[in-house]
Amino acid sequence: MDATGSAENFSRMGTLGIEEEFYVVDEFGRPTSGTDELVYETEPPAILDGRLDHELFKCVIETQTPLIEDPASAREQLLAVRDALVEHADAHGFGIAAAGLHPLAKWRELEHAEKPRYRSQLDRIQYPQHRNTTAGLHVHVGVDDADKAVWVANELRWHLPLMLALSANSPYWNGFDTGLQSARAKIFEGLPNTGMPTAFEDYEAFQAYERRMIETDSIDDRGELWFDVRPHSGHGTVEVRAPDGQADPDRIMAFVEYVHELVVDLAERYEDGESGRAHRREFLDENKWRAIRYGQSAELLSRDLSETVPVETLVERECDRFGVDGLWRLIDRESGAERQRRLRTEEGVVALAESLLLS
Repeated sequence: MDATGSAENFSRMGTLGIEEEFYVVDEFGRPTSGTDELVYETEPPAILDGRLDHELFKCVIETQTPLIEDPASAREQLLAVRDALVEHADAHGFGIAAAGLHPLAKWRELEHAEKPRYRSQLDRIQYPQHRNTTAGLHVHVGVDDADKAVWVANELRWHLPLMLALSANSPYWNGFDTGLQSARAKIFEGLPNTGMPTAFEDYEAFQAYERRMIETDSIDDRGELWFDVRPHSGHGTVEVRAPDGQADPDRIMAFVEYVHELVVDLAERYEDGESGRAHRREFLDENKWRAIRYGQSAELLSRDLSETVPVETLVERECDRFGVDGLWRLIDRESGAERQRRLRTEEGVVALAESLLLS
């Protein structure tokens, strides 16, 4: 990875890329070390060639879709990647599970990856990184101008807590119920350079920040700016990183649909000369906390910050605005966190672990 990216990489509008983090599990559905074998020691299916990697723990594996030129093909490509991963894992005695945090994962009992990049992070960050068993969804949308990408990322910040509330799928961490709907988001915020970013004036300001962080040894490269949304100066995209991981592909596609619509709409507003909203990060942090704590039941500060509005109402407004229904289908269903709690109470941890498996 290049330490920094370039404004020249922002050259295409509306393309998609979907990154998912999953758990490698054993025959009992428990997270287990498997990424050495699946990533390094065996040859994956062709669609995963160059698009399969591991994360900090040897039980967390990441996939990337090929570049998606036509958003209408996004579901097909997502399913092809998922099917290939499940097939690859099964051939080597593993299963694949998805959630923001795996309810059976206990970080003290799990192995860290040996990759120098992660060893460096563990040494620098210490405890917050040692316990980071999180897994999320990252959606990339191509933007054809660097300043435009920064403006779009600024404007997207208000929308992130709404997506987090709808994706909340991690009530359990290290074996206990946290009382939160997305404990993943709070655990991940323990790392530096995470959470709700500040607004940047333009790409020059963002690039200056990126370079200064590297020059001062605050980060090793641009990939360690782990904010909930960022202009990705390597891919030439705006990357949304707010949602919890999900086993259900319908949930993934609801967020992909929404993020794509948002980015394209905001890009057009930028081109029309619209002024951005000067939201203070503190108010956006409040919305994120409400999403973490209450999930779909949260009431969030409205876009003009003048009132609090139920998530259900905000979803209705957004679906009407864009003429989409993916988010509405989420609000009409039991949330991931609610489902996990119900299954654990009614059927036990074995059924809970099984419910997170990709088939």
